[in-house]
Amino acid sequence: MGPGGQCWIASVAGAARNRLIEQSLREAGVSLHWIESQAEQCGVISHYKAPQQLGVDRWMALLAARNRCQDACLIVSAGTAMTVDALAADGQFLGGIIVPGIGLMQQALQQGTALVGQTEGLIQTFPDNTADAVHTGAVLAMAGAISLMHARLSAQTVGRLHCLLSGGDASLLTPMLEFDVKCVPELVLEGVLLAALAGR
Repeated sequence: MGPGGQCWIASVAGAARNRLIEQSLREAGVSLHWIESQAEQCGVISHYKAPQQLGVDRWMALLAARNRCQDACLIVSAGTAMTVDALAADGQFLGGIIVPGIGLMQQALQQGTALVGQTEGLIQTFPDNTADAVHTGAVLAMAGAISLMHARLSAQTVGRLHCLLSGGDASLLTPMLEFDVKCVPELVLEGVLLAALAGR
């Protein structure tokens, strides 16, 4: 991207890093457009009490999900933290949850208990060692949160209900879920593209 180019940014990196990004791009002669969460955009209507406080990454995923399907949709992003957001068939963003990701759950146990070590574990049906018990427990806790949110959205949905997964731990969670899911690694970036096109 050379001088005179444009860059659309959706960042949750924090103010200090955002300033560095902005400074670098401005020095390169690039025009910046900061994307923020809105009350309404690209067919999605936010019911968040303060729409601008919703993480812009979650908002981008919602826009992309709405663009992909016109049915109700559960949007899951499984990274450092996991978000599970509910989107109604008419484009209403109903709200969602945030829970620690696998790594954060493991860190909490390692820091808060005396005998849980830092050994990597595996997912087992019935773990018979501490490392596997911690790892399996974290994955099942996340899968349980997704399943409960899916059941809640399903209870008020007439018609199809989709579930889209993104984030680094999506592949671990998919086999744990007892309903159809689709992994979409670039979901947030798809939303950025939609927001950029809508903002031109």
